[in-house]
Amino acid sequence: MAKQPPRTPTRRKPARPAGGLTYAQAGVNIEEGDRFVDLIRSAVRRTHGPRVIDRPGGFAGLFRLDFNERLFKRNYADPVLVACTDGVGTKIKIATELQKFDTIGLDLVAMNVNDMIVEGAEPLFFLDYLAAHTIVPESLAQVVQGIAEGCREAGCALIGGETAEMPSVYPPGEMDLAGFAVGVVELSRAIDNTRVEPGDVVLGLASSGVHSNGYGLVRAVVAEARLDLRRVYPELDRKMTLGEVLLTPTRIYVKPIVSLLRAYRVKQIVTGMAHITGSGLAANLERALPPDCDAVLDESAWDVPPVFPFLQRHGAIADEEMRRVFNMGIGYCVIVRPAFAASIARRLKRSGEQVRRLGQVVKGSGRVALTRA
Repeated sequence: MAKQPPRTPTRRKPARPAGGLTYAQAGVNIEEGDRFVDLIRSAVRRTHGPRVIDRPGGFAGLFRLDFNERLFKRNYADPVLVACTDGVGTKIKIATELQKFDTIGLDLVAMNVNDMIVEGAEPLFFLDYLAAHTIVPESLAQVVQGIAEGCREAGCALIGGETAEMPSVYPPGEMDLAGFAVGVVELSRAIDNTRVEPGDVVLGLASSGVHSNGYGLVRAVVAEARLDLRRVYPELDRKMTLGEVLLTPTRIYVKPIVSLLRAYRVKQIVTGMAHITGSGLAANLERALPPDCDAVLDESAWDVPPVFPFLQRHGAIADEEMRRVFNMGIGYCVIVRPAFAASIARRLKRSGEQVRRLGQVVKGSGRVALTRA
């Protein structure tokens, strides 16, 4: 196994006597693992800010949560650590088939930090775990460079990780990814869905496409309909191949959401949030509702990206199944007080988000109703 940051060269074990079994003969190449670490060192260091403590030769990453120096403008009165872990699912299979690994690392970061900010937290640092049949330094370096890019976009440091070469576990050419994120939130500012009440407005932020959920069904459609991942389908995009469309990275919502929460330090006008992942819009938004409220959403309030009707048509997928599996164009939801809905929408748009007013909260039983005007 080749350690990721802190990225010190792997210590080589003493050579075995002549004729003895070697690690390389067992399928693990230590030298390639070391070369991989060298390839990604600079990308990882570019995610480090002054809170990261450099410990050459260390076995774990060190990160200052807070301390009394002018270097940091914020001190926490009652800090709560927030942690989460996630992967990219079988989207990695498409990346592997196309040998295109430059975006999948962004997905890994996004799936974690987008979950974290739902709690009102600020991401602090990230760790990754890559496992593969064989370490191919150039391919895995693309993955980690994407992770580093995602961390920079999310404002967190990539301070640790592990790369495991396990030919007895993974078939040739196969790999898997997992990510781990840690953040912090001031307890008094943590999002609490019991504050959601009738009259609150639900705003939706557009997704960048399929994101990283539902790829078991996506791959089944591609196989059953004999679609070509390397072909350009004009109804999807006139320049990108189907594979490139499906590998479009998950949008990272950290900076606009964290900026929004910081802008309202006294008034808690954001009452709930939801990251729209597996199970779709309705099921994920229900997690942000208290048991005595419903959300009524208008499906005509947003445009569905072309990739979804394309998959539905080629897979003959029922409408309800599409809604249950995919985000259908909305990647994140923010529930806000009605008097602030317009100003918050404007602020999020200035941050580069496509914002739609999806509906509002009413008295109910913790459910989401999808209607069409």
